[in-house]
Amino acid sequence: MTSVAFVALAAAVVFLGLWLREASHRRELSRTLNEKRAENTTLREAQARTAVEAKAQRETIFNSMGEGVLLLDTGGRIQLANRAFERLFGVNHDICGRTVLEAVRLKELPELINRVRALGQVLGHELVVPGLDRRCLQVNAAAILDAAGRPQGMILVFHDLTRLKQLENTRQEFVANVSHELRTPLSLIKGYVETLIDGAKNDPAVASRFLQTIAKHTDRLTYLIEDLLTISQLESGQVALNLHAVELRPLAGRVAEDLAARAAVRQITFANQVPAGLSARADADRVQQVLFNLVDNAIKYGAAGTVVTLGGGTAGDGQVALWVHNDGAGIPPAAQDRIFERFYRVDKARSREQGGTGLGLAIVKHIVQTHGGEVRVEGAPGQGATFRFTLPSV
Repeated sequence: MTSVAFVALAAAVVFLGLWLREASHRRELSRTLNEKRAENTTLREAQARTAVEAKAQRETIFNSMGEGVLLLDTGGRIQLANRAFERLFGVNHDICGRTVLEAVRLKELPELINRVRALGQVLGHELVVPGLDRRCLQVNAAAILDAAGRPQGMILVFHDLTRLKQLENTRQEFVANVSHELRTPLSLIKGYVETLIDGAKNDPAVASRFLQTIAKHTDRLTYLIEDLLTISQLESGQVALNLHAVELRPLAGRVAEDLAARAAVRQITFANQVPAGLSARADADRVQQVLFNLVDNAIKYGAAGTVVTLGGGTAGDGQVALWVHNDGAGIPPAAQDRIFERFYRVDKARSREQGGTGLGLAIVKHIVQTHGGEVRVEGAPGQGATFRFTLPSV
């Protein structure tokens, strides 16, 4: 081999080595770049999954809140509204991107938003949402600012106060009714006692009549207090039922016997039509109390010389039914839904004349419901009234 050829070969070998090293380097670089791209892709995918999961978590938390939440942008358009907000305002479509007025058609909300813009926040604002259920809401709203103090939108949180308002109204009404029911007999008792002290006690006939009236109103106070304690226990769930198989016809018979003297005064007779052998799984004492209140009510408001009927039978779905019917003035349809409310009276003057506490039917309702049954009244004005209730069968 000539020296020139040798040099050329050597140069070729060197060139080949350099080319191979460069190719290897390019392959290594390409592999590294591919790995980096794969890592970046995996990282981006992981970041995207994390973002999706975080968003899902935020939405889950957002939608699980009991309070309605509304997020607005600087233009007053809705960015987010959770399910509680949609439920409170009866929204059943997507409202994102709309103004509040477009979304819920309640002019007080835009007025509230303007106040938040002016003041920065509004706390404890009460809002009434019209409709069948007439919701009462408390709104806390605040502007959202960035680090430089520039407005970025606002957030409004809606608390449903409807149930609290209803309970407060019930409490106030209850206190007013109890005060009235207590005041009337106490005033009468006080008046008769003062008259006796002023000299009426010296006339035996007058003193005897006054004392009988005092005893009558004292009994009325006693019944009222007993009924108040009973309904308080029933509503608080403190009454434990002694459940066992109860034969209902003998129970109806005992109630008729207990009230026979009262019925005789008004020449009312009883017809016990509860079938023999009809039984329920119930607390016998409490069921007797229900029947006593219903029959006593039927006597008070039934026409003189008529019949009060006690009936019963199977009601299906594993229940039995009992009913008490009288031939009286009946109950107007408008009053039938309220007749089981505490202190509700169809004819207030006649009810107080009869000496009722106004709690008897409320006690009936709670006892029946505690057994898992239902109670209702049927009848039209002039056709008497029938009170029906169900109990679980044996």
